[in-house]
Amino acid sequence: MTKVVRIHEYGDASVLKIEDIEVPPPAADEVQIAVRSIGLNRAEVMFRNHAYLQEAVFPSRLGYEASGVVQAVGDAVTGFELGDAVSLIPPDDIARWGTYGEVANVPARSLVKHPLNLSFEEAAASWMQYVTAWGALIEQAKLTSGDFVIVTAASSSVGLAAFQIARMVGATVIATTRTSVKKQALLEAGAHHVVATQEEDLVARVMEITGGQGARVVLDPVGGPSFEPLTQSMARGGILLEYGALSTEPTPFPLFTVLGKSLTLKGYLYNEIIADDVLLQRAKDFISEGLRSGQLKPVVSRVFKLEEIQEAHRYLESNEQIGKIVVNV
Repeated sequence: MTKVVRIHEYGDASVLKIEDIEVPPPAADEVQIAVRSIGLNRAEVMFRNHAYLQEAVFPSRLGYEASGVVQAVGDAVTGFELGDAVSLIPPDDIARWGTYGEVANVPARSLVKHPLNLSFEEAAASWMQYVTAWGALIEQAKLTSGDFVIVTAASSSVGLAAFQIARMVGATVIATTRTSVKKQALLEAGAHHVVATQEEDLVARVMEITGGQGARVVLDPVGGPSFEPLTQSMARGGILLEYGALSTEPTPFPLFTVLGKSLTLKGYLYNEIIADDVLLQRAKDFISEGLRSGQLKPVVSRVFKLEEIQEAHRYLESNEQIGKIVVNV
């Protein structure tokens, strides 16, 4: 029997239950891993709360990210052997390959032999954030040296990953946060500039930083009322990538700013990258090299034990952390 986390209903963190179940052998195209560490994501909180794009079939496993050791290989799988240290690029189903537990069967195409300089905690904290940021900034926005990029929700794991990826290509990062409480921490994490939007005028500060040009790229998971000042802070011909909807308020469409600056506003999903074999391989190559060289370094905010999974979810919901929350198994 194997300990796994399942939910039998939607609700708060108390619905997360550790149970003993039989985990079947991996399918032909799957690899079974003994999980060492799990990276937590807000998507899992949303799934638990019935606020996610995927419906649960109860009882349901959950979890997108993990690192561990290969302990069984499907009949059609090549390239992995027993004992390999691996980490998972989150696949497109939060429940089918749920990683919360001691053992998980995962799709081989989403598995990576992570660089040996990474701990299991760091490996479990890597792929969702770096693939998301890479796909938006490098693959779609073509971010390059000399560009300015505004990163909102900057203390999130994706925000911090965006800092590092932008620095890899020589771009300048303008991070936004609501108050100055996290300002120094964000600077130390790699932002070149930090704007506290409840204390400063975003548009004025960005124009000051960019010499009046504005930022060519914006990476935003929030939407809502902040959308309009973000577009006003952009350069002519710039691109804004919207990859979330954290704000519960309506998002206005800034028609005249979009027209006047010839802006591109694009909805962006992580799935755009993982659904395409060519893009997925490019992401693996770029991120693996960054992790190997140390230019990409996952920020782990706090580590919990599996039996503390409810507490870990509550901490994630508190929004107190800078970086990724990890659960060790």
